Amino acid sequence: MKRIVLGLEYAGDAFRGWQSQAHGRTVQDVLEAALAHIAAEPVRLHCAGRTDAGVHASVQVVHFDTTAQRPATAWVRGVNALLPRAVVVRWSAEVGDDFHARYLAWERQYRYILHNAPTRPAMLAGRVGWFHPPLDAARMAAAAECLVGTHDFSSFRAAGCQSKTPVRVMREARVTRQGEYLLFDFRANGFLHHMIRNLVGALVYVGKGHYPVEWMRDLLEACDRTRAAPTFPPDGLYLCGVAYPPRWPLPGDGRIIGLPQLPLV
Repeated sequence: MKRIVLGLEYAGDAFRGWQSQAHGRTVQDVLEAALAHIAAEPVRLHCAGRTDAGVHASVQVVHFDTTAQRPATAWVRGVNALLPRAVVVRWSAEVGDDFHARYLAWERQYRYILHNAPTRPAMLAGRVGWFHPPLDAARMAAAAECLVGTHDFSSFRAAGCQSKTPVRVMREARVTRQGEYLLFDFRANGFLHHMIRNLVGALVYVGKGHYPVEWMRDLLEACDRTRAAPTFPPDGLYLCGVAYPPRWPLPGDGRIIGLPQLPLV
């Protein structure tokens, strides 16, 4: 039995999320079907972070076990030949059975790309978020600073979140502007369901002047989802980094980063 790790990239607007569903229109469904064809046996995938419908990944890490004896190229070029255009395997590696894509990931990184302009994007529809009133990036950046550290993120947690604890260690929270685009970058030991989209929604409220910068700290301390902003759309959200302890033959010595770049066309 071999354990194989794959690095993926996919456009989430083409799927109903990562996790397998009865309708079969998820990233996990199409990838498991392609892998099973190459392996000539059923394949079950485990991923670093499950993404919701409409959420993209410039970096996703998965693993599976197989008895199939195949060259490394089969898990990349062979599988890619069977996948839809919206998902691709970038690399593969064989690891020991002590590796686990989800449980051993000690850090994950997301980027939300927001188009801040009077009219909605057409060429990037579904690949970036959109908000038409002008936003103050400096105010938003200042509000994001209070998120860094160990906090209870209950105010930014979806009602159906199944995590055992709302406490997360936020190692980076930044907002920067590039022309008409705002980039929201978050790096933490883990994230709650809808946490980033809820953080972006709250930061947008600060950016448009609806609330002061200090409101973000107030929300953290309140631990009350009803006091925060509505959940922002998934369009501009990308899983773009996963980090593992450096003892497996993974790209970047276990720190796998693939930030989506503008203009994405």
